[in-house]
Parts: sequence; C-alpha cells; structure tokens
Amino acid sequence: MSIAGKTRVLAVSNQKGGVGKTTTAINLGTALAAIGEKVLIVDMDPQGNASTGLGVPRETRRVTIYDVIVDGRSVDDSAVQTAVPGLHIIPADADMSGVEIELSQADRRSFRLRDALAGQGAEGQTRYDYVLIDCPPSLNLLTLNAMAAADAVLVPLQCEFFALEGLTQLMKTIDMVRQSLNPTLEIQGLVLTMYDRRNALSGQVAADVRAHFGDKVYEAVIPRNVRVSEAPSFGKPALIYDLKCAGSQAYLRLAREVVAREKTRRLQAA
Repeated sequence: MSIAGKTRVLAVSNQKGGVGKTTTAINLGTALAAIGEKVLIVDMDPQGNASTGLGVPRETRRVTIYDVIVDGRSVDDSAVQTAVPGLHIIPADADMSGVEIELSQADRRSFRLRDALAGQGAEGQTRYDYVLIDCPPSLNLLTLNAMAAADAVLVPLQCEFFALEGLTQLMKTIDMVRQSLNPTLEIQGLVLTMYDRRNALSGQVAADVRAHFGDKVYEAVIPRNVRVSEAPSFGKPALIYDLKCAGSQAYLRLAREVVAREKTRRLQAA
C-alpha cells in the first residue's frame, strides 16, 4: 500500500547530472495537475531549482524540506501552493547541504521523508494523488531518503552517449535500496529527454534503451526545446510559459501515460 492511502510517491532520479530531472519533476507535476490530479513536488536538491522553476523566491522559503527532514515539521505545514491549481511544493534551499552531517547519529535517518509523508493529511487537511520527489544528482542521504519513501522511481534519461553508463549506476543503487531500505521499490518507467531528431545519436540511444528495457520506457519522448529551457528563468513551468510548444505537449503525453500505467498497476494488484 502506498503512503497516505492512495497517494503514489515517485522519486524522479538519475545520479547523472544534466539529464532533465528537475525539468521533468516540474513539468510532469504541472501536467498531472492540468489533467485533474492533486500533486505535491518535494524539492530534495540543495540547489532548490525546482522551487525556483515553480516561482517560489528564495527569500520566501521560510519553511523548507530541511525543516521536515531535520526538525520534524509536517508536510501539511510545509507545502506551498504554486501558481498552478492543484500543485503544491515543499521548497528547498542551501541548508539541505548540511543534512548528512546533522543527521549522522539520528534515528531512522534514512526514513525521515517516508515518515513525514506517512503523516500527510492525517487531519484531513491535505491529500495528494501523486508526490514527485526531485532528487539530487548524487547518491547521498537525501537520495536515500527519497528512495526509501518512494513507491517507484521515474528515470529521466538524456539521449546522449554517456546515458547508459549513468543508468547502470542507478540500477545498482535501486538494487541496494531494495535490499536495505525499501524492498518494494520498483521502476515506474524511463523517460527519454533532450531528444534531437536531427541527431542520429539520439535515435540510436533511444533504440538501445528500448531494446534493453522494453515497455518500461515511456512512449512519450521529451524533445530538446528552447521554450522548455527558457521557462525556469521566468519562474514558470513550460506548460504555463508556452502550452503549445513541443516540450509542453510531450509532458502532457507523459502525464497521461503515467496515470494509465498506475491504473493498470492498480487493476493488476486488485
């Protein structure tokens, strides 16, 4: 059973940087909200880029995921409503960089986020259909907290030469987490990002990934798109900045595919 009843918790993760994790968390979250789902994004990256990309200024981040992980603040108290109806975020800031040291001797140090999410909506204040955790691009205590809390991992995969190398490392991490922290953790799917149809290498990487992972790879492919790249500088998801651009439309397709997979999973589990 997922955390908080029907809530589905997905860690958006890849230990390789620059693959589109934060862009995917922001825009998938927005797309899910646009099709009627209630969504919480948890910004677990000390850089706080998901928070910036959703228009939460640094000076207004009075309560952050640091307060949840270290001080036990509740999810309900920490979640901030974004400009997108149905989409909340727990922001992050640079304080998160010190979490590893501060929790070095703490009980349940790898389960702080899981415990916090398990208590969300306990008084009927807040319920989410999906929680998307934007993970940092490294294997540290923050990533372990995310994977210990997650039902499944959603993997953004850049269509470039070193993509598969980073993916091998991530699979080893997921296996390790299954063995030690979260035995039911699964891969929800892999999404191909930064796809350039003019580049033969993009097509080759996509073909290799599909050959290896089969239907775990989403049909939706996220193209390289200037409008998607511009949107964070305006503090907006791409779907708000330019709904009609190719990137926004791709994230809407991805959201529908994620929801369809979850419906199939629930039917199979029933």
